[in-house]
Amino acid sequence: MNRLADIRLHAQQLVAPRFDDPSELIRWMGMVQAQEYGSAKWAVALRLRMPVAAGVEEALRAGRILRMHIMRPTWHFIAAEDVRWMLRLSARRIRRANASFANGNGCGLDEADYLRCNELLERMLEGGNHLTRQQIAEKLERRGLAADTPRLNRLMMRAETDGVVCSGADRAGKPTYALLAERVPQAADLSEEEALARLALRYFRSHAPATLDDFVWWSGLTVGEARRGIGALDGELLRETFGGREYLLHESCGANRTAPAHAHLLPAFDEYLIAYKDRSDVLAQKHRARAFNTFGTFRPVLLHGGRIVGRWSRKGAQPVVEPFAGERQPSARLLRGAEERWRKFREG
Repeated sequence: MNRLADIRLHAQQLVAPRFDDPSELIRWMGMVQAQEYGSAKWAVALRLRMPVAAGVEEALRAGRILRMHIMRPTWHFIAAEDVRWMLRLSARRIRRANASFANGNGCGLDEADYLRCNELLERMLEGGNHLTRQQIAEKLERRGLAADTPRLNRLMMRAETDGVVCSGADRAGKPTYALLAERVPQAADLSEEEALARLALRYFRSHAPATLDDFVWWSGLTVGEARRGIGALDGELLRETFGGREYLLHESCGANRTAPAHAHLLPAFDEYLIAYKDRSDVLAQKHRARAFNTFGTFRPVLLHGGRIVGRWSRKGAQPVVEPFAGERQPSARLLRGAEERWRKFREG
């Protein structure tokens, strides 16, 4: 295993995890992509000392963790207290992208539709009334606002970036929406410069070693904004060369620690793979198409020795691993341990 992988495994809490509380883990990571809801819960749990589902479910139910479209405009888990400064950094950009997508795909929405939807959402969700997407769509339709799936996607994303709604407590296993003002009545707001610095700190502390391009990709910031965030850390970031490329890592990363033997069944869209623009450090080029495709779909993969060495799927209650040819595979003992952790998570 090389030093880059050793550092990254510790930083990402995939070896020697230090957290018990899922919200503390999310705060450490900055944000965790949550494209697939169940997979994202596993992404959090496997980075805790005890990788069980109950703690993650409770943190989501209590609102200490939120699932929202934020930063790079896709679903992410974030710590509730971070929502306002993250919206400060990303809301304007996501609103523009959302409106552009709606206009280009014939959704027929204008500013008046977004504002009317926000007003209706405030009325239907007030008083701690958490509703599923289907319930919201039905109520909007009854009030004369068309809410087919493409339009509802755009309306709800706009409501998120306007700070009207956030994720609520699950209802019968389905995610819901709630009012942000009720769910998170108090959350820190920072100036733009403070927010850029905090996001850079979170990323390079938890994802190092990484490059400027990696940070831009992960965050959705412009190159100029990313440079300002990095510059604001004022000497906290170290520069080191791995394989002929320069990387940044936070001074707290413990660059001399060696990662113990390990194997993990990483979920789809896991941060270990998706959070970097260049993934060649951990995944051979010849295996890329089996791990993710050009449409942005990232599959569940097997991690061993700091590298992606296979992919896996579920057959009933059992994980089924497909090794990548030419990659060193984990021992039977390590693989059994990885499978057992996943099964315990599935059992709750």
